[in-house]
Amino acid sequence: MEAIKITDNIYWVGGIDWDLRNFHGYSTQRGSTYNAYLIVDDKVTLIDTVKHYLYDEMIERISKVIDPAEIDYVVSNHVEMDHSGGLSKLMKVASDATIITSPKGKSGLQKHYQGDWDFQLAKPGEELDLGSRSLNFVFTPMVHWPDNMVTYLPEEKILFSNDAFGQHLASSERFDDQYPLDIILEEAKKYYANIVLPYGAQVQRALDTVSDLDVEMIAPSHGIIWRDNITKIIKQYQKWSANKTDEKAVIIYGTMWDSTEEIAYAIQDAFEESKIKTQMFNLETNDKSDIMTEVATAKYICVGSPTLNNNLLPNVSAFLTYMKGLAPKDRFGLAFGSYGWGGQSIKQVSEILEQDCNFNVLDQIKVQYIPTKDNLTKITKQVKEKITK
Repeated sequence: MEAIKITDNIYWVGGIDWDLRNFHGYSTQRGSTYNAYLIVDDKVTLIDTVKHYLYDEMIERISKVIDPAEIDYVVSNHVEMDHSGGLSKLMKVASDATIITSPKGKSGLQKHYQGDWDFQLAKPGEELDLGSRSLNFVFTPMVHWPDNMVTYLPEEKILFSNDAFGQHLASSERFDDQYPLDIILEEAKKYYANIVLPYGAQVQRALDTVSDLDVEMIAPSHGIIWRDNITKIIKQYQKWSANKTDEKAVIIYGTMWDSTEEIAYAIQDAFEESKIKTQMFNLETNDKSDIMTEVATAKYICVGSPTLNNNLLPNVSAFLTYMKGLAPKDRFGLAFGSYGWGGQSIKQVSEILEQDCNFNVLDQIKVQYIPTKDNLTKITKQVKEKITK
């Protein structure tokens, strides 16, 4: 387990989680990394740790550079346990180290670990002198926890960006010029859509704050380090946080006997005839976190469910709960589905889209039992009329 130099006397010493496939409900098919960074100066500083089961990997990497007992400062940008999980073990080795964190970070770490540690509260605008280098701290609350902050190293123009600009992506490559950029951007969008999406306003404020910094490298807490494509990822964050949507429809549905699926494809015809890009997601075969990656930039959100026991199909209900929590804003919503006798599901979907998600809801589409060709033709025409007004 080798430390990887990112500049002179600054090293990546994190852990690679090749097997991670679920991050509290978010599907991570490409695994992840938990990034920790070691700065060797007059004051040796570690920025964040790793998830608890990768502690041994992190400490071995650190030990290839210095004796971990020599660590003077541990900067905790974020309390969440994928960042702080190795802290308790580390503080037994680096027992004289001081933890630098935000006030809410101190409170959160004490409640998580009950450690009798030496804390020093980070103060925005003040420098922490390391010797030939210094650290500045910028509080970024609710991107995506109240304790969040980022750390800036002006002498090397590195922004240690915490969860911002990260990706769940396991790789032995560390930099964006070493790995396919399209995959990095795809995973960055997925990360934003499934974790950061509800906090667009806070992200915008954080972007305004860090825009005054001279940044030549962004070192996030997960995934690849940005050094060649910083402008591209910042531009994407500006778009996502401003809730800018594409002229695109996502059609999401569950189906029992294929009737709701037939309606879904009739709706797709309406968007295609209107020259609007569509993406179809059967909830039986698509993961909700992959769907949310496309919802994040879609103007039209269409959700369909047959009626089962006077209610929604369970996978549709689960998706709506997940989407509601991530709170995409200012969209057009469309509820559709088939039913046998009650038909309650379509109304329930429409109410969730309108009342819980605050979407501008189009007229519901419902068909009893099996749609005829005439039903499907009318559905296409009806939807086309609504979206071309």
